[in-house]
Amino acid sequence: MGKRALVGALLLAVLVVLVAGAGCRRGEAGPPGSATVVRVVDGDTIVLRLGGADESVRLIGIDTPETRGPGGLRECFGAEATRHMEGLLPQGTRVTVVRDVDARDRYGRLLAYVHRADDDLFVNLAMARDGYAAALTVPPNVAHAERFVAAAGEARRAGRGLWSACGGPDTAIP
Repeated sequence: MGKRALVGALLLAVLVVLVAGAGCRRGEAGPPGSATVVRVVDGDTIVLRLGGADESVRLIGIDTPETRGPGGLRECFGAEATRHMEGLLPQGTRVTVVRDVDARDRYGRLLAYVHRADDDLFVNLAMARDGYAAALTVPPNVAHAERFVAAAGEARRAGRGLWSACGGPDTAIP
């Protein structure tokens, strides 16, 4: 590869990295990334229109019951968690997307904290607080881990959401 081609390839690689990070912020620093809700996949995964493209986003720090797991697995309160997320983020809702350390999970989904733009509702936290999600701490994405653990613990003690119906997020429906 000639010097000119090598420089071109290097510039292209830098451009790809910059575009991949566009529309998001890491942690709490920098300008917010704006996006629009395309659809809710389930209680902890949504599709956003971000930077002109549709992007599958896995909410950091929470875990909701499965609605379409391996082998058709459906867990107790999965449908309810999905409906609750749809109520929080109807199609067309403007949101702010905030990254933590790791940008993507092993499935290629963007990992993010999501805030509703009109009232700054912290959606990840609301799902735990309302009893529709358990806390899920996966280092190094731990910026709000203590808040999620506290919110899910309070929901569990109060018997809100899945905690009243299922006893936890991993109960399969026969």
